[in-house]
Amino acid sequence: MVESLRNLPSVDRVLLDPRIAALVATYSREAVVALVRGHLDAVRQEILKGSSAPTLSEVVDDLCGRAKRLWRPSPGAVINATGVIIHTNLGRAPLSPEALEAVSVAARGYSDLEYDLQAGERGSRHAHVESLLSQLTGAEAALVVNNNASAVLLALTALAKGREVIVSRGEAVEIGGGFRIPDVLRESGARLVEVGTTNRTYIQDYETAITDATAAFLKVHASNFRVMGFTHSASLGELVELGRRRGVPVLHDVGSGCLIDTTQFGLEHEPMPQESMAAGVDLAFFSGDKLLGGPQAGIIVGKKSLVDLLKRHPLVRAVRMDKLDIAALSATLLHYLKGEALAKIPVWRMIAADIRTLENRARHWANKIGHECTVVKGLSTIGGGSLPGEAIPTWLAAIGEQGITGGLEGLAARLRQGDPAVVARIEDNRLLMDPRTVFPEEDERLIRAVKASLEPKR
Repeated sequence: MVESLRNLPSVDRVLLDPRIAALVATYSREAVVALVRGHLDAVRQEILKGSSAPTLSEVVDDLCGRAKRLWRPSPGAVINATGVIIHTNLGRAPLSPEALEAVSVAARGYSDLEYDLQAGERGSRHAHVESLLSQLTGAEAALVVNNNASAVLLALTALAKGREVIVSRGEAVEIGGGFRIPDVLRESGARLVEVGTTNRTYIQDYETAITDATAAFLKVHASNFRVMGFTHSASLGELVELGRRRGVPVLHDVGSGCLIDTTQFGLEHEPMPQESMAAGVDLAFFSGDKLLGGPQAGIIVGKKSLVDLLKRHPLVRAVRMDKLDIAALSATLLHYLKGEALAKIPVWRMIAADIRTLENRARHWANKIGHECTVVKGLSTIGGGSLPGEAIPTWLAAIGEQGITGGLEGLAARLRQGDPAVVARIEDNRLLMDPRTVFPEEDERLIRAVKASLEPKR
């Protein structure tokens, strides 16, 4: 052990290595010295546990790898070959080129974020998207915040703090990432009143629960699961009629922010904000980075009197969107206004992709990759808590386990850790790659990455 500790290279010796010197030239000496000392301290602890001392070359290899992982721009680009269109772990909806350009314009200099150029005085950041959202949904007014959980929290805090909100027991759900409707209600200061049962709730259940303390009805779209069989839920129309008759506002968490009818693609119908507005809902909430196809955002549309109340609440400043997301959202909404969403927004381009084109791309991949890569039929999924259980037919490039160094898990790991990083999926003892979620301009890079991962390093 003592001999192993003596053989461990010193900090100064490591710093003299040309590759470490290159790191010093790229970053700062202080940062590199701290990285080297920390790494050598960790190695010493391993030696004290019985490990042998690494060579200088091995130490430098490890340090270069750590520097690359720690100091690369992050988050980094990933090729999504999973077939999950709105992949929560991979950043959800990718932005259109126009949205990216809008972000660039807003970021590279000053902007009229909160300045009215016509009046020459302070303006509102809400103005950049409010009229677009009103036109697209039929709402009287709109407000955007940083995500949908914030939108719901803001509304409940502003409208129902210290009072009661009536929710169907079957809709007091966890949407994802620990976002639970009952928890949000508690944080807002509102009191949850659950009615009905997990699988059946009638309009009479809501009416019976109304008291002088009732502030709102909350209807929640169960976006990431489906209850089937002996079920019933009160319709939006029934809730709106009851709310008007008893003076109770109806709030609707729509979920994915779908502005296009999904049934045209053979999918189940996904609730749309414009349907909520047409039904007479007072406020509707939805996400910007799911089926809407834009940046992360929580969008609130509805009655002007209520939206104005939310705009004046102190919490709105804590959850407001920044200028880059506002620019991206504005550009994304313009695609819908121009009738070009299916052609321009990546999420919708993927959903609407031609099946023959997907087959041709998968065959091109397989022919170039070789290694007995085959083409098989498969299914793509929407993901992101949208349309649970729904899938779209696709074609996949498939690689079997035979002859793969480290097996399929090893191959998948090499793909994830490569440059570019490629994320695929493993099913039925095959590694599967779906062209639906890979941009056509990424095809050749994916092929090279797969071929490199299949060839064992010498």
